[in-house]
Amino acid sequence: MADITLISGSTLGGAEYVAEHLAEKLEDAGFSTETLHGPLLEDLSLSGIWLIISSTHGAGDIPDNLVPFYDDLQAQTPDLSQVRFGAVGIGSREYDTFCGAIEKIETEMKGAGAKQLGETLKINILDHDIPEDPAEAWLGSWINLLK
Repeated sequence: MADITLISGSTLGGAEYVAEHLAEKLEDAGFSTETLHGPLLEDLSLSGIWLIISSTHGAGDIPDNLVPFYDDLQAQTPDLSQVRFGAVGIGSREYDTFCGAIEKIETEMKGAGAKQLGETLKINILDHDIPEDPAEAWLGSWINLLK
């Protein structure tokens, strides 16, 4: 089993690129990782460390490939008390629902008993052409919370 499971939800691929980049950096730091793009809840161990990376589209909507995971969180109310997680959202501040998808997922995760490690990183794509850069900078401090 991997030390950290990265879960990504993306409409145009940005969150997937960020997840792959962060997985590489985590492995460079000595962690084992597994990256899942749009997994179902049943695909995941209900313990361990998850790093969730999600873009937002539309009016604060969750990307299509992550909707089944989100729906499972809502419908099944699983016991995630053995899960610690980090969260990275990608969106545009032009919208009042900036990073709305990661906020919805975060709410469901906490409601199921998961414990969040650190603050959610919200990346404004208008400020960062390459979202991997602020995500990598954030990851350095997030890794310290794992120790």
